[in-house]
Amino acid sequence: MTIYSLYILNKAGGLIYQQDYNPGLLKLSANDYLVLAGTIHGVHAIASKITPFSLRDDSAAAGQSLLNTNSFLNHPLPVNYTSNKTGLNFIQTDFFNIYLFQSLTGIKFILVTSPNGVLSNNLTNAELILRKIYIIFSDYVMKNPFYNLEMPIRCELFDLKTTQLLKPV
Repeated sequence: MTIYSLYILNKAGGLIYQQDYNPGLLKLSANDYLVLAGTIHGVHAIASKITPFSLRDDSAAAGQSLLNTNSFLNHPLPVNYTSNKTGLNFIQTDFFNIYLFQSLTGIKFILVTSPNGVLSNNLTNAELILRKIYIIFSDYVMKNPFYNLEMPIRCELFDLKTTQLLKPV
């Protein structure tokens, strides 16, 4: 799975971070990135409203989930935990896949990757990568005293850590 791009949206759907990791991609204009972010936010909101109640199983509380040790950052990750119980989780096309993770605070992390055969393995890998990005975001952006909430992310350490995680070797 080749990672093309990472987008982070604030809870209002505004684009606060965008980074391309594949040099062969065509560059979009700044306006096109904003339109893309707003469209994904809107589709996620609509999908959240039309998700059947049977799929909104809240029986397993987040605090009761089993923990798995993440060796990459030495942080515990909940195994059964997902804050994105409703709405959009992924989009699969012939040319790319889009994976989405929404934090409890409404921040959306979007990963655009190459399409590969087995979706379930890619979905698991993408979810793990998105959770690692969320941990990096928490450590280097949210703990930065100069970062203002809901504003574009301008943090060199965050850029460095996400590039180390996502850039092909």
